[in-house]
Amino acid sequence: MQENCFHCGQPIEKERITFDDHLFCCNGCKSVFEILNIHDLDNFYELNKNAGIKPNSDNTTQFEYLDTPEIFNTVVDFSEGETSLVTFEIPVIHCSSCIWLLESLQNINSNIKYSQVNFTRKTVQVSFNHLELPLSELATFLSNLGYKPVINLESSDKTEVTLDKTLIIKLAIAGFAFGNGMFFTFPEYIGGGDFWMERYKYLFRFLMVLLSIPVVFYSASDYFKSAWFGLKNKTINIDVPIVLGILVLFLRSLYEVLTDYGAGYFDTLCGLLFFMLAGKLFQRRTYSALSYDRDYKSFYPIAVTKIDFNGAQENILLSELKVGDRIMVRNQEIIPVDCILIKGDGNVDNSFITGESATITKQPGDKIFAGGKQSGAILELEVIKNVDQSYLTQLWNKEAFKKTETGLDTLTNTISKYFTIGILTITIISGIYWYQIDFDKMFQVVSAILIIACPCALALSAPFTFGHIMRIMGRNKFYVKDTLTIEKLSKIETLVFDKTGTITENKKSNIKYIGTEIYEFDLQNIKTLLKNSNHPLSKTLYDFVDIADGYFPIENFVETAGKGYSGVVRGKNYTIGSAKFLGEEASNLETAVYIKKENEFLGKYTFKNEYRIGLQELFKKLEKYTIHILSGDNASEEEKLRSILPKDSQLAFNQSPEDKLKFVEVLQNSTEKVAMMGDGLNDAGALKQSNVGIAISDDGNSFTPASDVIMNGDQLKYLPDFLKLSKDAMRIVKFTFAVSLMYNVIGLGFAVTGHLSPLVAAILMPASSISVVIFTSVATFVSGKKYFKQ
Repeated sequence: MQENCFHCGQPIEKERITFDDHLFCCNGCKSVFEILNIHDLDNFYELNKNAGIKPNSDNTTQFEYLDTPEIFNTVVDFSEGETSLVTFEIPVIHCSSCIWLLESLQNINSNIKYSQVNFTRKTVQVSFNHLELPLSELATFLSNLGYKPVINLESSDKTEVTLDKTLIIKLAIAGFAFGNGMFFTFPEYIGGGDFWMERYKYLFRFLMVLLSIPVVFYSASDYFKSAWFGLKNKTINIDVPIVLGILVLFLRSLYEVLTDYGAGYFDTLCGLLFFMLAGKLFQRRTYSALSYDRDYKSFYPIAVTKIDFNGAQENILLSELKVGDRIMVRNQEIIPVDCILIKGDGNVDNSFITGESATITKQPGDKIFAGGKQSGAILELEVIKNVDQSYLTQLWNKEAFKKTETGLDTLTNTISKYFTIGILTITIISGIYWYQIDFDKMFQVVSAILIIACPCALALSAPFTFGHIMRIMGRNKFYVKDTLTIEKLSKIETLVFDKTGTITENKKSNIKYIGTEIYEFDLQNIKTLLKNSNHPLSKTLYDFVDIADGYFPIENFVETAGKGYSGVVRGKNYTIGSAKFLGEEASNLETAVYIKKENEFLGKYTFKNEYRIGLQELFKKLEKYTIHILSGDNASEEEKLRSILPKDSQLAFNQSPEDKLKFVEVLQNSTEKVAMMGDGLNDAGALKQSNVGIAISDDGNSFTPASDVIMNGDQLKYLPDFLKLSKDAMRIVKFTFAVSLMYNVIGLGFAVTGHLSPLVAAILMPASSISVVIFTSVATFVSGKKYFKQ
């Protein structure tokens, strides 16, 4: 039976720690449990069982630079006297227990005055005594609780995120005018010749005129701007006929009031604008906790350690780094700029640049690109390019990152173009006809045509349909940036997958041993040696070796960074490392760790990517799409991939970030609609270039580059369902368009022949709009039920 950690809920695989009648997966979880119990905060587990976050045990949390005055002033929001206020981004906040714990920090540390969580934005604001609790210690304290703050170059920009409330204000004004307008015009509807109603009808009409003016000229201002923008770009978008309908309703109503012909249709006008603005607000729904437009600033550190020629160290902001400066990079730190290695043995993981998961050895004099992560000894580097000129950041200067969406090429606007031309033609012909027969009747007919033809139901169809679809997708961890993306997603013909981290598991490898049998005595000694290495493959192999962990002394331990190491354990000499380091022959198409005992070769552990569960079934469901696989790795797993992919699928290996971008561009030049799936900075260019970029994220703390969709990695197997749901959304929109046009055709038939008064037209407009809203709500709910449990 699988046992789970009492704190974080993760399965206990090898390390099993018992404390206070509870099981824990690691010392980090046990320590957090102790802290909470000591401070009487064990209610944390009553709110949500297994809600804790497993603390990061890697030696990567180095926050000393935060105490440098310049960096401190950049990071904090406020500082005066002994009190400072700082806002940290903490992506792993996920439930009510997290909020409760982070807002109880003052009960654990007396130097914290208060803390407040913004769950939507995944941030915590902390007020603390910086004289007693330095900022670096506060960051370390949060990390030890499992809530490691994300501090990067983007943090130094201090761009204040503000909520645009303009649309809400416009909606409120329209709603206020609509509600009061219905009240003021009620006497006109019931008639009856009441003395007091007759006496004060002019006052009510005057009040309606006053209420409608801000609605038309402020609440509806976005429709006027959009219509003008479309006309400037020689496009008749959906807002052109809407504006026409608004003006006709307003002017016709104003005419009736001024001539005492009637009360006008101000209540109908305000009601329509209220519903359309509500649809627009619904359409604007997004996920503020997710960053869809991230770039290299979200990945690079905020500060670096600069070294002068006397060897003195100084923490400075990355933005202040200049060509010729020398910097220090420690184990597991990101190399922030292109540079030359001056001192130390480089063992660089370039997976974020190339997608290649293997590390590369660097010697003094070698060039190292920005974005690599050092594993092992401290490096001294000389800067040869500024941060905004490095190889990695040059990716953001590509044309793909300068593209902007105008939103003019949607299905709604395409239909609207022909619809508007047709309505104007009918209006002109009808006006000429009635001008010759009955001049007074002409105004009534023209008004009725333009009022009944106002495509309000048409305009509401897409926002409400796509808004509901976004909600269904979001509940299933497929977070769409905006409603336009759903329409683009429905048109996709070609799917391009990055290999590493997208169709493979991020933190799992398929490890296989090849060689002579290794007995328990030797396995314990080998595991002891593995524990003393920081190399990623050694760490993975340490977790893989299934044997009791022994703590045996090591003699003569020598490590050559990026190559291997040796040592004597319990009188036996072992050498672990690459084939070259051990003097063995190796295949260029495999990743492996070789082992010798007393200069006798025992065998090797080979590492292969662990593919996501259900991958073969996924590609089978996607047989109607053209599939491509891109990888920064070599072609060692081509045969494996061919066995699970459709026959006509194409594979490309050793792809740089620029190669991936160009690959997508070539497909688009062949008029293909492309969706790209990737997980790192090496995929950023291709994600941005594609018609729909889908960033794959396996946990709340992972980096996701600029994209249109952020998708949980576990949900990749449901990609066909998301694609089908987007197509269903388009079918619903098209059907409601047909219904809306049917309303217009029937109404126009009566209006053109002079059998439809402006009053009846004004009543039919909101009726058609409400019916469309109800239909889209029901249809999207039923469609979502086909694929997901909502």
